[in-house]
Amino acid sequence: MISVEGLKVEFGVKPLFSDATFVINDKDRIALVGKNGAGKSTMLKILCGMEKPTAGTVSVASESTIGYLPQVMILQDDTTVRQEAQKAFADIQKMADRIARMEKQLSERTDYESDDYMALVEKFTAEHERYQMLGAEGYEAEIERTLMGLGFERTDFERPTSEFSGGWRMRIELAKILLRRPDVLLLDEPTNHLDIESIQWLEQLLATWSGAVVLVSHDRAFINNVSNRTLEISCGRVIDYRVKYDEYVVLRKERREQQLRAYENQQKEMADIRDFVERFRYKPTKAVQVQQRLRQLEKMEIIEVDEVDNSAMHLKFPPCLRSGDYPVICDEVKKAYNHVVFDHVNLTIKRGEKVAFVGKNGEGKSTLVKCIMGEIPFEGNLKVGHNVQIGYFAQNQAQLLDESLTVFQTIDNVAKGDIRLRINDILGAFMFGGEASDKKVKVLSGGERSRLAMIRLLLEPVNFLILDEPTNHLDMPSKDVLKEAIRAFDGTAIIVSHDREFLDGLVTKVYEFGGGKVREHIGGIYDFLNNRGEKLELRGERIEFTKPSSQSSNPPKLSTPLSHREGQGGESSSSSSSSSYTERKEQQRRQKRAEKAVEESEKKIAKMEQRLKELDDLLCDPKNASDMMLVTEYTDIKRQMDEEVERWEKLSEELEQLIDN
Repeated sequence: MISVEGLKVEFGVKPLFSDATFVINDKDRIALVGKNGAGKSTMLKILCGMEKPTAGTVSVASESTIGYLPQVMILQDDTTVRQEAQKAFADIQKMADRIARMEKQLSERTDYESDDYMALVEKFTAEHERYQMLGAEGYEAEIERTLMGLGFERTDFERPTSEFSGGWRMRIELAKILLRRPDVLLLDEPTNHLDIESIQWLEQLLATWSGAVVLVSHDRAFINNVSNRTLEISCGRVIDYRVKYDEYVVLRKERREQQLRAYENQQKEMADIRDFVERFRYKPTKAVQVQQRLRQLEKMEIIEVDEVDNSAMHLKFPPCLRSGDYPVICDEVKKAYNHVVFDHVNLTIKRGEKVAFVGKNGEGKSTLVKCIMGEIPFEGNLKVGHNVQIGYFAQNQAQLLDESLTVFQTIDNVAKGDIRLRINDILGAFMFGGEASDKKVKVLSGGERSRLAMIRLLLEPVNFLILDEPTNHLDMPSKDVLKEAIRAFDGTAIIVSHDREFLDGLVTKVYEFGGGKVREHIGGIYDFLNNRGEKLELRGERIEFTKPSSQSSNPPKLSTPLSHREGQGGESSSSSSSSSYTERKEQQRRQKRAEKAVEESEKKIAKMEQRLKELDDLLCDPKNASDMMLVTEYTDIKRQMDEEVERWEKLSEELEQLIDN
């Protein structure tokens, strides 16, 4: 469909990338990856013809159509949602108008035997058949399906687009591109303005797209579930991995290790050559050999190696005083503007819990956060617990930074102790490496300011985190650093996010916002999504919510009772009774070992819980409140207990499987 040969792009002295050669075929679903600034968005603009390369060619097959969704675009505000979506079918509408005109002519004419009349009949028949082949008569239903898949309600269809936020209007533009059914889809961060359900709907649509898809995204779960091929822009080159994203990560690691070995060997060879030249430069008998070595050095193509990935670094929030047992309690909380945002909200968040707020945009997630922060009035009772110190991240936090400072100074002002020695590493992990740390805050983009505000928050001593869409401007390594820091955080956290991979393994409770209500779901994000999928199945709308394949190797548990399953055509009870005596004894031994392991794990957890309670009592005493040895011990035991609880859960699952078998 698209052939790229010898592509080169230069903006400065060093090319952004050069000698890029690849072909985009039908059914390819390509993840375009690389560090921020590597040239991913530029590549998409070149593929769709919006920008010209410095050198090289991009050939598009004749009659192939391209649909391009940029990160930012100018949007129209003079139509309704439905009318704007109908623009995707402008060609079909013109065809319908032509058919209507021909039909009118046929009804008015009476020269049935003339050649002109017969030519008109043939033209009408051909056009009408083409109209029906395009499925044009059902395009209104297709518009409704697409808009609702992207999160719109039917009541939104006749509303002016000017009433919607920029994020919702971007959804309309995405709907128009999808409705046109182009042969090649180029999508630049399509999930930025979507909620979890809309992302899942788009995921399923793209996975079965009839044409080709090239997408840029920092949502790991999304690109892994969609892609079957990965193009990486690295060190000014485009490397083609014909595997999905998760498999690419493994291959890339192997490739980088080979690259590093080759680089080290080349550096050693170059050092040996320079040493030879220095030793024999002034010896006439070695002049020829010296010149040969110099020419050899000049001809060498220097091997480049990606910068060391700082995502492996570990960050910890600084120690903080212990908060009360219940940092947030909501009792019959209500918030209304012209309409009720939510009502009868009753929730209790315990100390140490990490919870997610999920739901469609506009359902009240950020509104409840603002109520907790005391920024807006509300009805009902909302209590923030004793000694709670809140660290709050929202998009507007980025506007509160001191514009006269540099990036480095901004972080240096809040860093304490040994962490100050690692400021450059931290900045590098959040895409402020090298000269970027010397930039003034006033010249940073909105996304860069958000990242800087996030780093500041990581270094502040707080015991309650509230993060509103913290991953919007982060690349994958930066998200990994943030996720690990939150996971190791000893305090309480509320995370408003639509990033499934980021929430997975991080939160233990999900609060769902929708229809003016807030519903509590115990378990992780995929537990919530699968439970929701089962509810949709009852209405005939089954949606599969799965982790990326590398994370979902374990088969799902069957909720049907064992006796019922055996009666459904699986192994019958008679087959189990025919098992040999030796097999049954071995099964019993395994079960006893598993029971013992679970019991020992429970004892360890109980012992740690007892010590934590003792430390709680000690830290409640004002004399010990600033005792860092107690705080450190508390943090270490809490981390060990979390690890042991995870181990206990795994052991319990294994025991349950043995019992079922």
